[in-house]
Amino acid sequence: MADRPLRPPRIELGPGLEVPRVLTGLWQVADMERDGQPLDPDAAGKALGEYVDAGFDGFDMADHYGSAEILVGRYLARARPGQATACTKWCPLPGPMTADVVREGVQQRLERLGLPRIDLLQFHWWQYRHPGYVDAMLELDRLRREGRIGHLGVTNFDTDHLRLLIKHGIPVVANQVAFSLLDRRPAGRMTEVCRAHGVKLLAYGVLAGGFLSDRWVDRPEPTDIPDWSKSKYKRFIDTVGGWAVVQRILAAAKTVAIKHGVSVANVAARWVLEQDAVGTVIIGARLGEREHRGDNLALFGFALDDADNARLTEAQSLLRAIPGDCGDEYRKPPFLTASGDLSHHLAGLPRVFQARAGITRPERSTVDSGSRWEPIAGYARAVRAGHRILVSGTTATHGESIMVCPGDAEGQTVYVLDKIGAAIEALGGELEDVVRTRIYFRDAKCAEAVARVHGRYFGAVRPANTLVEIGGLVGGYEVEIEAEAEVGP
Repeated sequence: MADRPLRPPRIELGPGLEVPRVLTGLWQVADMERDGQPLDPDAAGKALGEYVDAGFDGFDMADHYGSAEILVGRYLARARPGQATACTKWCPLPGPMTADVVREGVQQRLERLGLPRIDLLQFHWWQYRHPGYVDAMLELDRLRREGRIGHLGVTNFDTDHLRLLIKHGIPVVANQVAFSLLDRRPAGRMTEVCRAHGVKLLAYGVLAGGFLSDRWVDRPEPTDIPDWSKSKYKRFIDTVGGWAVVQRILAAAKTVAIKHGVSVANVAARWVLEQDAVGTVIIGARLGEREHRGDNLALFGFALDDADNARLTEAQSLLRAIPGDCGDEYRKPPFLTASGDLSHHLAGLPRVFQARAGITRPERSTVDSGSRWEPIAGYARAVRAGHRILVSGTTATHGESIMVCPGDAEGQTVYVLDKIGAAIEALGGELEDVVRTRIYFRDAKCAEAVARVHGRYFGAVRPANTLVEIGGLVGGYEVEIEAEAEVGP
């Protein structure tokens, strides 16, 4: 039998930011308030205090989790300074991330929480083709240096763009991503990048909305989904192979749970906690309705041995991998979200560039990206003539002159391909329409890293491609890329 410790162990995410290894997630507040009636602040405050008293004093919330920030703020106003840690998220729509926009977003979080400083501010971004996330993170870092934010994190960032931010000098300490026995995407490149740069993963979805628990062992597939969280994770289940495959994992977890005298939920959460780079797991709470503090403590009274891991690995062998990288479920099919298909939402986001008719040849369309060289040299970022789109040699230039990821060819390639995608999109095409790319890089030692990024963007498209090592690029860039696309009628 597992011995339950008196309090959960803690981990330092960054200097001065110490949290329990189980954060209390408050996303269910939005579900509990979906009838438009806010939770009673006194009852919610009492429930929050009970979590703090048990050592679960780290709360994870967001700007869209109903009144969660307000409820935590009211609790903190009555609590001792430093009694609890506030981790919240800012999830703006893509658009110009001016200093005023960013500061207003942070100020709203501070006012709702009633705090002079946010312990951990996590940033979400919908569409990487829009480079506003770089501006936002640079401004958030200024606010960190001013003392308005303790530490910076991101949420649902994929590996390439997390790495890009780090290489650009943003001090990211955490990335919040889905990670569970069903969803093992973070165990690959994401873990490698986090280990290399000291970033911790804050894992949510570890219980798949409650499906990875004793309640669902040997139970028939549900037809009536009671809440948003279960709606979301039922889509995960369908994607990885369906109910029968998940029952196989539940059976293995149940065997391990009986061996250690714990719950299936404990086994599922412990498996995630033992993965490299995972700092904490986030387990949701329905304040005033259900609490799992005692069960969560059992997480730290046992460890999985080789036989346990072998049993779970064998049960996972029939799982289909969830497509893409971390966070892709919010950005591309299959959309695995509580709201389902987000294509209408993404289609409504503003485009980065605007096409305009050519000056001397009105039948052509052109796009400018704002580089200071475009008007000087008399060229466009991209031109559409008939069904052809041609994109000029593009470097990792942010705005007029900021070099992204100085000295890092891999990060620059990510930024460049996003920029090329935005230019092609503005002219009515997609990256899937690209038929040729040419890549010029300064150092052949970077060729494989650059090629691998190209493969992650074009692996299913397979355009013609040329890699060229050259003596140097204007401006000291590591890589420059041009592209051609053919758009169907």
